[in-house]
Amino acid sequence: MLKALAIATAFTFAAGGACAQAAKPTDPQIAHIAYTAGVIDVAAGKQALARSKDKAVRDFASEMVRDHTAVNDQALALVKKLGVTPQDNPTSQSLNKAAADKLTSLAKLDGKAFDKAYIDNEVAYHKTVNGALATVLIPNAQNAELKGLLETGLKLFKEHQAHAEHLAAARR
Repeated sequence: MLKALAIATAFTFAAGGACAQAAKPTDPQIAHIAYTAGVIDVAAGKQALARSKDKAVRDFASEMVRDHTAVNDQALALVKKLGVTPQDNPTSQSLNKAAADKLTSLAKLDGKAFDKAYIDNEVAYHKTVNGALATVLIPNAQNAELKGLLETGLKLFKEHQAHAEHLAAARR
């Protein structure tokens, strides 16, 4: 759980840091942050599919891989259409570092301990990402199509959060 909070905290502080560096993140930075967050959840889902034997956890992980891949594919198509190059930034870098650390710690767990840690992390991660989308990324997106994609993603990711919370409650 502490690692989940570390990822969540890293995202929150990194998003705040990105906003502090440039009065607000640019669309290329926002695109990179959103894409990075999706890649991270795909990697976590793939790890869960490789490690978990629990059907509910595996179904959830499959949903994460499918949905986050689909949103990232839409994001890539949009930036290509707009001729925008996503810009790496401290937020994306912080997210990647925290996610790598989390995947390493999850790799040391098995069975129910892994399942619980994975689901708890998904709850914390989605809460944080959804918060960052609602308060930082969407309000600062200048391009209407990018803003629309982020808003659509937020609706879907709120469903992910609710699903993860339901799974976490069942494991208490």
